[in-house]
Amino acid sequence: MATAKKITMDELLASAPESVNQLNQGETVEGTILSVRKHEILIDLGAKGVGFVPRREAGHSKNLVEGETVTASVVDTEMDNGMSLLSLRKAAKDRGWEEVIEKMEKGEIIEIIPFDANRGGLLVEYEGIRGFLPVSQLSAEHYPRVGASDKDEILSRLNALIDKPISVRILDADRKTNKLIFSEKEAIKDGLNERFDSLKIGDEVEGVATGVVDFGVFVNIEGIEGLVHISEISWERVNNTKDYVKIGDTIKAKIIAIDKDRLSLSMKQLTEDPWLSEVEQFKKGSSVEGTVTRITPFGAFVKISPAIEALVHVSELGKGNDINPENIFTLNERKEFVVIDIDKENRKISLSLAK
Repeated sequence: MATAKKITMDELLASAPESVNQLNQGETVEGTILSVRKHEILIDLGAKGVGFVPRREAGHSKNLVEGETVTASVVDTEMDNGMSLLSLRKAAKDRGWEEVIEKMEKGEIIEIIPFDANRGGLLVEYEGIRGFLPVSQLSAEHYPRVGASDKDEILSRLNALIDKPISVRILDADRKTNKLIFSEKEAIKDGLNERFDSLKIGDEVEGVATGVVDFGVFVNIEGIEGLVHISEISWERVNNTKDYVKIGDTIKAKIIAIDKDRLSLSMKQLTEDPWLSEVEQFKKGSSVEGTVTRITPFGAFVKISPAIEALVHVSELGKGNDINPENIFTLNERKEFVVIDIDKENRKISLSLAK
């Protein structure tokens, strides 16, 4: 009688149906989502059991729903609860790098959705890979133009972009250092260059105020950034830009200069300069009454009409080097003056005190 051949356990497992095969750490498996909870996701792996995905390993790329088929990477074959520990993030990341490199090399425009922000920019996950969209790479539409000292406002403006789709190009990708950088500027530059080339000095344009700072107003004109300097907001003296413009206001302006990728704009040059009409009522040697608006070491400025401020130079206040205009004038007081010079070309009127 022949002796039966002994079969080892390894041979038994190898010849067994696939349904009893064990999971291996690091392998990629497919499954169906059983439930999506606040801190965990459960995945049906069929005969291989149930997989457990902690929320931190689910990624931020999309909203997961029950019944959806997903691909996961096995982190631990069996936990204390009998389930295997899985990571959707790692599986997506392994697949994602190849796609990221390909899209970067082709210069493709892709859509990302930021999930968090800091003062430096927006945090993004794309194809399972954590990436970053720096503030410096945002378009004029999204760039947080605020005062240099207003860091909280910068973060507030960036937080408003969380969960909103943004079209970008991949600026830099390095799998070894796990670096992935996006640029919104690069995604719009082609169309931007065409629009920029079509503009010229003197054109009237319309845009939206994206930033109001001490020195002026930033305006987004179909993706092109423009700046209205404080001196170009109004023909009258502007002490506070926020008294004239608010973020989100529609701005009409004239292009007065074009510098690389930015426009210099003027709001006041769309209206007639009232100084030119008001100056006609004054004659050299005539007496005028005015209100002292500013007092400086070199003299006092006096408002003699709604659009005209004239200067009483310190040299007109008497002889000597020790004359202090503050000892002669009081802010907002009204006095009688004499017009001693009118310079229309430079928009200046000089006064002296009436005797």
